[in-house]
Amino acid sequence: MMKIVAVVFSLIRKVISVAMILAICVPLLFVAYKGSQPMQVSQTPSGMTYWQFIADRIDAAKEVKPSRCGWGMFLSLVALGPLYSVVYTDIGIHPDGFLASVTAPDSDIPKGVENASWDQVPRIWWNVVEQLSWTMLGKANPGCRFRPVANLWYRT
Repeated sequence: MMKIVAVVFSLIRKVISVAMILAICVPLLFVAYKGSQPMQVSQTPSGMTYWQFIADRIDAAKEVKPSRCGWGMFLSLVALGPLYSVVYTDIGIHPDGFLASVTAPDSDIPKGVENASWDQVPRIWWNVVEQLSWTMLGKANPGCRFRPVANLWYRT
């Protein structure tokens, strides 16, 4: 009887371990894949991927004085981007929900995605990530004078 209990607990431990590995790897693979696809933000140069955009913005940050902004914009994106992307995705999907009632209107909140099904949520979330990144790092900002986004076709 003890052997059966040990086998059951061993099986449960293995299933939990595999589930944890998948829970970590699948989102990372999704981000790696989507980051390699052309961005959906209309203002970006045609065909520019998220990873090319981030590389361009890193180059642009090197050109401005750090005391003026530079790396602070990246720190803001890294610190606030994950939270805002989840909140804005939820507000877009549930416009009558609690978060929508306590959040100020923002152009980065997705429109036309009300009551999206669960399988559409990752795509919506990624579009919010791209839009927030563009808002924070790509748009002209009077306080931080990054150069305009360059077309990176000369790089690979």
